[in-house]
Amino acid sequence: MSTVSRVADREGPGETVAGFLAALAIFGGAIAIAQRPVTIGLFSLFVGLIAAAMAGGRNRKLAAAAVGIASACWLAGMIVCVITNRPLW
Repeated sequence: MSTVSRVADREGPGETVAGFLAALAIFGGAIAIAQRPVTIGLFSLFVGLIAAAMAGGRNRKLAAAAVGIASACWLAGMIVCVITNRPLW
């Protein structure tokens, strides 16, 4: 009985990839504040949405946070670029 529960608790490769994609989305969102928010920010938001679609189990909250952080960083990057007259893309 305990062997079956250990196998069920293991992560699959899809969940591992979803965790890495979520981390990439958070990192890309942070970069989007300082660099080009349209290209980098929207790409990181798209990666975060893919991670949220793939995630299950314990990476579900990380993927949801990645989508929220990437979108907030995209908005902050847009605001910074408009205020400082830098190009958006």
